[in-house]
Amino acid sequence: MRGVNTYDTLCSIMERVKNGARRPDAVIATGDLVQDETCQGYEIFHELTGQLNAPIHCIPGNHDSQRIMKDMLGADPFQYCGHEIYGDWCLIMLNSVIRLEDSGRLGDEELERLETLLQEHPEKHAMACMHHQPYPMGSRWLDGVGMHNGDALLQLAAKYDNLRCLTWGHVHQESDRTLDGLRMISTPSTGSQFMPNADDFAVDNKPPGYRWLELFPDGSIETEVIWLD
Repeated sequence: MRGVNTYDTLCSIMERVKNGARRPDAVIATGDLVQDETCQGYEIFHELTGQLNAPIHCIPGNHDSQRIMKDMLGADPFQYCGHEIYGDWCLIMLNSVIRLEDSGRLGDEELERLETLLQEHPEKHAMACMHHQPYPMGSRWLDGVGMHNGDALLQLAAKYDNLRCLTWGHVHQESDRTLDGLRMISTPSTGSQFMPNADDFAVDNKPPGYRWLELFPDGSIETEVIWLD
């Protein structure tokens, strides 16, 4: 994919995580897990990430087969969308995929599910995770395939102080900003990266990467992007 062997890079990242000083309590896979919509691709993902012995929260992207993904990544330790409580935090995985489109949208049911969970767990800090970016990245072509109704998500978020963070994939680049007290974080790809602030499609020369998120009882977040050598 764009000159990168994505199987090799994912293997390298799994080895680094497995042999590192810190181990994940959970993994959030923010979509585009398999490009060719094959069972074999999801079997490989299942085999590699399952070695971490941690819950794997899987969110579909515009290149995924939602049907195959749900069938193959829907049983422990994998979870397809859904939500989970970890200590003082509620992690909520949202489906923003529009079938046969690169851009995304959160349907009414997903927005209602998010609001219901925020209301049911007011004592928990919440992080909502998705594939498409709900807020412009400053790249004309990339924002053209972002989330159509990101404003609806942001309006909902403004109503709930316990929603601390939105995080997403799709954009193949790192970003970390705060909007009206809400943390907004994108993660790089385990394959190739997209050039930030580009009007037209362009690939960056940054290596594959992944992001650590440390969630604290007071609602604060520390995060770090790790790039492969």
